[in-house]
Amino acid sequence: MPELPEVEVTRLGIEPHILNQTVAKVIVRHRGMRWPIPEDVDLLTNQTIDKVERRGKYLLLASKMGQLVIHLGMSGSLRILSTDADVKKHDHFELQFTNNKILRLNDPRRFGAVLWQDWQQATPLSQLAHLGPEPLLDDFNANYLFEKIQKKNTVIKNFIMDSKVVVGVGNIYANESLFLAGINPLRAAKTVTKDEIDKLVTVIKKVLAESIKQGGTTLKDFTQADGKPGYFVQSLNVYGRAGEPCVNCTQPLIECKIGQRASVYCDYCQSE
Repeated sequence: MPELPEVEVTRLGIEPHILNQTVAKVIVRHRGMRWPIPEDVDLLTNQTIDKVERRGKYLLLASKMGQLVIHLGMSGSLRILSTDADVKKHDHFELQFTNNKILRLNDPRRFGAVLWQDWQQATPLSQLAHLGPEPLLDDFNANYLFEKIQKKNTVIKNFIMDSKVVVGVGNIYANESLFLAGINPLRAAKTVTKDEIDKLVTVIKKVLAESIKQGGTTLKDFTQADGKPGYFVQSLNVYGRAGEPCVNCTQPLIECKIGQRASVYCDYCQSE
């Protein structure tokens, strides 16, 4: 599943092509995504894209009428193409612009989503209503996280992956951040000290920021039809390296399942 850095780089990739552009046509080829694509998305026709933002793993394309909300799910990708580009299998949704460009969503597994947020709605979409702070902004800080963990028996890895606590710390980046902070992923959140939380918050911000920076140079051009965003080519310390030697102490890395997700850690370097 694309995680926060991949979604942010997608935002950066499409923004120059659609910001301040007018939508000529909205095309829905398959409404059966994770949630059915609502007919209200047609309200974007003849509207100008005023903002291209991200909230957690959701992309937000705002206009005066409302905003289109896109989630890439497990296998989705967005491309900028010309209006004469061939339609491929799993091309489910697109926006055609008056500048003869299109924004096209391809999603083989259909776990992604295309939703509509009308500005007249009294409450935000349920998918956005209870999201925690963005990890790269100032409101995600050590004081905030330490206050949140008090009396929490859940393990620390699941805790930092909870989107109600903080958005966008997916499995890869949770594994890497906990390793760099020296915290065992199986520890109860309430046992993590303030000093350890200070380090963990710093590391999370650094890991995500570096991944976004790297993604800007390693992802294929968003105007190429055959280019699909994926996980960035990067040197991972623990994720996907079960049984291999730890980069710090050379002890074999341990793998276990935490919340049905693969977790890899060093039993020596990541203290209980």
